[in-house]
This record gives sequence, structure tokens and C-alpha cells, in this order.
Amino acid sequence: MGIFKNILPQKDKVQEPHSKQPELLSNINTVPDVSKDMVAIVPEEFQSLPEKSPMKTNYLIPFFTAIGLSSIAAYYSIIGLAQIFPGAFWPIVIMGGALEVAKLVTASWLYNNWKETALLMKTYFLLAIVLLMLITSMGIFGFLSKAHIDTNIMIGSNQVKIQMLDQREYLLNNKLQYLLKKAGDDPEKISRKTNALVLSTQKELEVLITERLPLLSEENKLSAEIGPIKYVAELVYGYSDKDIIDKAVRLVILIIIFVFDPLAVLLLVASNMSYRQAKNRLNLDKDHENVVPSTLDKNNKLIPKSSIMKM
Repeated sequence: MGIFKNILPQKDKVQEPHSKQPELLSNINTVPDVSKDMVAIVPEEFQSLPEKSPMKTNYLIPFFTAIGLSSIAAYYSIIGLAQIFPGAFWPIVIMGGALEVAKLVTASWLYNNWKETALLMKTYFLLAIVLLMLITSMGIFGFLSKAHIDTNIMIGSNQVKIQMLDQREYLLNNKLQYLLKKAGDDPEKISRKTNALVLSTQKELEVLITERLPLLSEENKLSAEIGPIKYVAELVYGYSDKDIIDKAVRLVILIIIFVFDPLAVLLLVASNMSYRQAKNRLNLDKDHENVVPSTLDKNNKLIPKSSIMKM
């Protein structure tokens, strides 16, 4: 029995910590519930951020538009330069293509590295871009001018053919009048030779009329093609003769070239600008997601972030 008496007190001592466990749990339960009535404090730099990152179309659409417009301008420019220098067609094509690519790359690089670039380098790059745009515009001017000249050549050639037929018709009519006058009023007095000449002359006149009809139709088509520029000439200058039409054409070409290639370069710069803005906003969105805002409990006391993370 003495042995059991010695064991029992030890058992009471072992159970004593367990008897205090409810008291410890009750103390834990007395910790205030900080999850109720908490107010988030968000830094001001994150309060105005958009909920979603900007769409890629903000910079992709200007980029592909710039590339397409620049490609078309390069094609017209290279063809125009090759027509200005017809003796070196393929060298002009290779040189023009390389310069067009270099122009776009230079414009994009200069925008993205403007602050880090030295003043002398900036000046040279800007001058090179402007000169390359002028070269492209000159090539486009040559291409469009050549198209207008070809139309004028076709009209002139057609008019020359019609004038030649008119001249032949005039001569044949005079010949026919002479033969009829020679024969007099009595058809019986007309010799066989004269009669044959009259018949052959009449047939030639019929052939001339048949040949002139397609030329007249072609002239009407060509006149319809240059009809719009006639209206432009009349709108700007008040009338539309050949010289005024040429001036109106040059005016329209100048308007086109001053918009064409510069717009392509500026669209490329705009796409770089939109891409940089989208990238900056995306980084701010990521920082915003990683921020753990401080909170206040119902007694307006600041709760540590460590406690918030444990909750």
C-alpha cells in the first residue's frame, strides 16, 4: 500500500497541467476578434489604379498599322526611285528597302532611349529620319507622277491617231468631191475608171469611220479617268486646261506625300508609347496585388500585418 500511496501523488502532479488547459484556452478566447469592423488603409498611389491591365490592342493596332503603311510607302518609293534611276533597278530596290527598315528601327530606338542618348547622336538620328522620310516622299512623288505622265501619253497618242484619221478623211472627201465634180451632173458621162475611183474612195471613208470609232471610245474612257482631277483643278484654279490639270495633280501628290510616310513613323512612335504605358501599368498592378494593407480594429487601433497574415 505504501507503494500505491507514493504513486498517487505523482499521478496528481502529472494530471495538474491538464487541469489548467481549459484555463489557457479561455485566455486564448479572450483575444479580441480583429476580423470584425476592420477598415482597410490602402496607399494613395494604388487607389487610382485600374482594375485590369490595359489591352494589348492599345499598342498592337498602331504598330501593325504603322508597319503596313510603311511597307506600302516603301513599295511606292522604291518603284518611284527605280524609275528615276532606271539604269540601276535592283541596286535601288536593295538600297531603298534597307533604308526603310533602318528608318523605322532608328525612330523606335531613339524614342525608347531618348534620355540616355547623347545630344550629338540625337541630332544625327533626327536628321537621318527626316532625310529618309524626304527620300521616301520623293520616291512616292516619282511613282505617282509617272502614273499621271503615262495617262497623258495614252491620251496624247490616242488623239494623234484620231487627228491622222481626220486628216485622211478630209483628203478623201476632197478627192471624192473632185471626182464627182469632174463627172458632172450626168452619171452616164462617168467613165469606168472614174467610177472605180469614186467607189474606192467611198470604201476608204467607211474604213476610216470604222477605225475611228474605237479610238473615240478610248478617248472617252481616258477623259473619264482624268475627270476627277479636272474637277479638282476647277475647284482650286477656276478652270481646267492641260497646264492647270498638271498643277492640280502636283498639288494632290504633295498632299499625299506629306501625310503618307510621316504618319507611318509617328504611328510607330505612338505604338512604342502605348507599349511603355501598358508595361508601366502592368507593373503597378502587380505591385498592387502584392500589397498587404494595414487595418484598424473596431477600437481604431492599428493591427500589425503579422496578425493579419495569421488570420
